Amino acid sequence: MVYFCVVKEDKNISKAERTRQFIIEKTAPIFNKKGYAGTSLSDITEATGLTKGSIYGNFADKDEVALAAFDYNIARMRAVTSAEMAKHNTAREQLLAYVEVYGNYMKYSFQTGGCPIMNTTVDADDTHPVLKSKVCQVMMAWKDRVAGLIEKGIANKEFKKDTDSEQTALTLFAMIEGAILINQATGRLDYRKKVLQSAEKLIKDL
Repeated sequence: MVYFCVVKEDKNISKAERTRQFIIEKTAPIFNKKGYAGTSLSDITEATGLTKGSIYGNFADKDEVALAAFDYNIARMRAVTSAEMAKHNTAREQLLAYVEVYGNYMKYSFQTGGCPIMNTTVDADDTHPVLKSKVCQVMMAWKDRVAGLIEKGIANKEFKKDTDSEQTALTLFAMIEGAILINQATGRLDYRKKVLQSAEKLIKDL
């Protein structure tokens, strides 16, 4: 299940559901920045202003909060990229818009701590199999969506007919996430830009 931010109160949503969403919204940035193991119950209660009893009255355990927070972070990321891609008509422009978002994510309302896919992959690799499985699902869904967009571009004669859509989608994903990783490790924004320029060139040469 993916949880979305509640912009205004909906009378059809129960008080319990509103409380759950409030907890998710307040803790999602913390889980994204500090990771599952690094986020404590005191972090959750401090962020929400709720007691331990209130937290566990709405969620079975910290695992359930973490999984919901990950879904929420992914939903926010998708909302930003989808909105930017929707401004363009061609498959090539939409792919370039995706790279543009990651190249200039500071001007968008992205999550505190950066990309939730990258962060959660590292955090959950050997420590949280359920979270790791969720990350894998998100990656495969991303790959399938981008591959489908590339296939649309091939059908519309935007891209070369012999373009391997899956290979290209995986390559773009690796370049984008790799650019983020290098930037985080080195603090060099120019390194991220250089890698993403290569991603742009790949798209333009399809």
